[in-house]
Amino acid sequence: MYVLITPVKDEEKLLREVIESVINQTVKPVLWLIIDDGSTDGSSKIIQRFVSRYSWIKTIHLPSQPRDIIFHVSYVYKSGFDFALNYCKRNKINYNFIASMDADTILEKEYFEKIMNRFETNKKLGIASGGLYHEIDGKLKLSGQAENFPSGTGRVWSKECFFDTDCFSLEPSADSISNVKAILRGWHIQRFNEIQMVEKRLTSSAQGLWKGYKFNGYMAYYLNKNPILILLNVLNYTLKRPHYTGIAFLLGYIKPVIKNEKRISDREIREYYWNCRLAEYKKIVISRLKSLVSAT
Repeated sequence: MYVLITPVKDEEKLLREVIESVINQTVKPVLWLIIDDGSTDGSSKIIQRFVSRYSWIKTIHLPSQPRDIIFHVSYVYKSGFDFALNYCKRNKINYNFIASMDADTILEKEYFEKIMNRFETNKKLGIASGGLYHEIDGKLKLSGQAENFPSGTGRVWSKECFFDTDCFSLEPSADSISNVKAILRGWHIQRFNEIQMVEKRLTSSAQGLWKGYKFNGYMAYYLNKNPILILLNVLNYTLKRPHYTGIAFLLGYIKPVIKNEKRISDREIREYYWNCRLAEYKKIVISRLKSLVSAT
């Protein structure tokens, strides 16, 4: 049994397909809260149409504000989580898992059933997602972002892990912060690439890739990522198409450095990204090199 949260802002073109992919799940949520984040297109009418048909689909409306993928998106998600969990408490709705899903994501029919089965086989699993795919030239291609970390969309927490990691923080990149807190508290986190979800837009492209990767660079600064990781990120993005994303990421990082802007106040998060994440990345590189050697 799971509770699902989905924020929506001007997603008229994709919304019907996204909603139908949840309605058609083999295991449906006990509550699906769709947050209308001040949509100005036909999204609100589409949401209301499905709310009127299915008692387990609810919606709340937030006042219209400019799209902001740094701070506002965390506020929207947190508003949704707070409302949904309070709603479950008031109405005595039981649940074992908490999930989030973006309004540009299409799930395979057995997505949540398969994910929750993974939790049953590993009691220390705290956060999980399926593999995030994009359709490129008519073929599905697996996103290589975040290595084995669960994706932000199609993401499932065990109820215990969600509360043990301070729920959903009102911080930029709250998903990444949740991942780190889970690791530091002894939970396992994993992305299962054999369980498919398709993101209809490229990750970080809601406002265009340039702005999206500048945001990623800013977040790397805010979370206190080690400069060695910054250089590796820039190299990785620059070598892939479109190559300018590496420049956008670097500019997004350099600007707050010059301005000496504040970083996240949570000390354990700062120390993790400065020290532990670098060590983890080293293990990943060594593992890949070993795989290349064995393949030859």
